[in-house]
Amino acid sequence: MLISNNNKFKSNFSMLWLFQLIASTSWMISVFVYGSFALGDYLQLLAASSWTISNIITILKN
Repeated sequence: MLISNNNKFKSNFSMLWLFQLIASTSWMISVFVYGSFALGDYLQLLAASSWTISNIITILKN
């Protein structure tokens, strides 16, 4: 029973990670699509990049 629950957790974790990675990279790309580079845009890019890096580090640790 514990093994099947653990596999389900890993599967759900992978799906959550994948959707978060899609969201963070889309957010990062949108900064370039809009093409305006004011201070707020740089902060948006920094936030999206940090989120993407965090997602990658999380999956590499597991």
